[in-house]
Amino acid sequence: MTRTPPLRILVLLPVAAALALAGCENMSAREKGTAQGAGIGAVAGAAIGAATGGKAGQGAVIGGAVGAVAGNLWSKRMEDKRREMERATAGTGIEVACTADNQLKVNVPSDFSFDVGRADIRPDMRPVLDQLAQGLDPAMRLRIVGHTDSTGSDAINDPLSVQRAASVRDYLAGRGVAAARVDVAGRGAREPVADNASEAGRAMNRRVEIFLREPQG
Repeated sequence: MTRTPPLRILVLLPVAAALALAGCENMSAREKGTAQGAGIGAVAGAAIGAATGGKAGQGAVIGGAVGAVAGNLWSKRMEDKRREMERATAGTGIEVACTADNQLKVNVPSDFSFDVGRADIRPDMRPVLDQLAQGLDPAMRLRIVGHTDSTGSDAINDPLSVQRAASVRDYLAGRGVAAARVDVAGRGAREPVADNASEAGRAMNRRVEIFLREPQG
């Protein structure tokens, strides 16, 4: 005979689900991974316990604990790399952030990335890329997106933005990052982050964005 889960489990499940959906805006990547793992583990543990005639509450606690450990370990590499990049870029104006879908994003503005109309990596950018490549877990994937300001036509800006992303990929490949793990793309001038009417705004728009993510499932 199938047992109906007690009231405390019905209360626990939505709480666990809420933890699983906790956002990066309020947590570090490691904390988010722990919460997600705990929530998913608790739901699974409770469901298995109830379905098999065991103690659903005990199953939820055990599942939550196991899930928390798994989630913590899953995101520890990302958290460690985030801290490394923050230390390496402190005071430079390079932005290191966690995205809503739990990727590590490094935004490198023109002061450190490329001269106007060029795809050659500037010397100031090399230490940042060296740090990114150092100790990078072989399973991680990278996506590099190049951008330009609105000066010039799409016929010039579109290939230039791709060339900038490819330059970063090639530099990282020279530091031991397999090119097959790196996707490149160019957005030309279509995704500005500032007003192109001013030189300061155009400088912010001439940038390269590097996204680092864990492998999927």
